[in-house]
Amino acid sequence: MRTVIQRVSRASVTIDGQVKSSIGHGYLVLLGCENADTEEDIQWLAKKICGLRVFDDENGVMNKSIMDVGGEVLVVSQFTLWASYKKGNRPSYLRAGSHEITIPLYERFCTVLSENMGREVKTGEFGADMKVELLNNGPVTICMDTKNKE
Repeated sequence: MRTVIQRVSRASVTIDGQVKSSIGHGYLVLLGCENADTEEDIQWLAKKICGLRVFDDENGVMNKSIMDVGGEVLVVSQFTLWASYKKGNRPSYLRAGSHEITIPLYERFCTVLSENMGREVKTGEFGADMKVELLNNGPVTICMDTKNKE
């Protein structure tokens, strides 16, 4: 699984002109799955996101987690995180997972992250043409890949 995690002041997903989900202070998580992803990847990533300390403490130091600040999370599926750009200028998405495998992975990840946080995680809609809007706070953007845990 690959993610781009952005600390935001607000974020939303709009589909066909209707806002599907929106959050205030928290994370926008773009999530890309591949066929080789497992439950272990889901558990590791959800735990890492909950513990990631990128929110300011009382001294202005990034020392607090999403859990510490009571922030919200919006998770959006993003197959293009698996783009390969090594040959030519048109990206290949061969490593992006098939719908049959990645939809359950995406849904399971959202469930596990919600359980770990103790509150609902907002979502986009897998496969939809989504308009994602955000106000990046910092900016703070972190990339994670469950295949590079060390």
